[in-house]
Amino acid sequence: MIIVTGGAGFIGSNIVQGLNARGIHDILVVDDLTDGHKCVNLADADISDYVDKDDFLARIQRGDDFGQIEAVFHEGACSSTTEWDGRFVMKVNFEYTKALFAWCGSQAAPFIYASSASVYGMGPVFREAREYEQPLNMYAYSKFLFDCYLRARWPQRGQVAGLRYFNVYGPREQHKGAMASVAYHFNNQLHDSGRVRLFEGSDGHGPGEQRRDFIHVDDVVAVNLWLFDHPEVRGIFNVGTGQAQSFNDVARAAIDWHRARGVSGGIDYIPFPDDLKGSYQSFTEADMSALRKAGYDRPFMDVATGVAAYLDWLHRD
Repeated sequence: MIIVTGGAGFIGSNIVQGLNARGIHDILVVDDLTDGHKCVNLADADISDYVDKDDFLARIQRGDDFGQIEAVFHEGACSSTTEWDGRFVMKVNFEYTKALFAWCGSQAAPFIYASSASVYGMGPVFREAREYEQPLNMYAYSKFLFDCYLRARWPQRGQVAGLRYFNVYGPREQHKGAMASVAYHFNNQLHDSGRVRLFEGSDGHGPGEQRRDFIHVDDVVAVNLWLFDHPEVRGIFNVGTGQAQSFNDVARAAIDWHRARGVSGGIDYIPFPDDLKGSYQSFTEADMSALRKAGYDRPFMDVATGVAAYLDWLHRD
């Protein structure tokens, strides 16, 4: 059996789809379906069982037998960067991950978990080393703290891999609301008004020229499954493209996709919000040398390719 926590969420459900594409269906999904809208992410997937996240934690803590576990993909978390209830975030993200890490050790099960590029704060260096890590919110801090906890407790054997995702976009993120990717929001804005809204200049960047490392979720899944295929690989790894691109690039990719189908569009620049000044990542770019050194050699989609593929999926009906 393979366990995917957060399996009804954005990245988790895409990992389930990636496993299904390999003919793997003995999958236990762990999630919190209080927001039942997420069920659509699994409606076209084949899984063997579902367990609520709190029930799953209770079961592993009391020693329930789940049989032989081939791997655990831990994607479940409170992913809101605007959640400031620290007790809640630490319980859901940090304490839960510690418990699952310990259980995987007792089961000799590979443990591949989601960290976050948010641990780097404002950067400007995005490399997997303590001196470059400065989280700015509770979500980032909870991810950072588990990475530190792990560094002090690397198991003598077995696979443990933490993946610091950069700006992920792609299918099955519609339930995330305001936390969904800009590609998703730009597509909706073009449908609603024919205009994409971007921030004016900030931190020395021109209007819409703030730059992030945008990575398509298919590439994220490919990294997860490569680690699954290579249980000898251990460590904390950035997962981005290694190439920052501007928000203008994302907007133009969405506009070009719509224009090719006879719908015109444009860009409006809006004032930069006061409440984001000093805490907004105007630039991110993954240093991918650690993952490349570990042996991952597949190319990553650029924004033009990835956004077009995503919009094809969004409009597939």
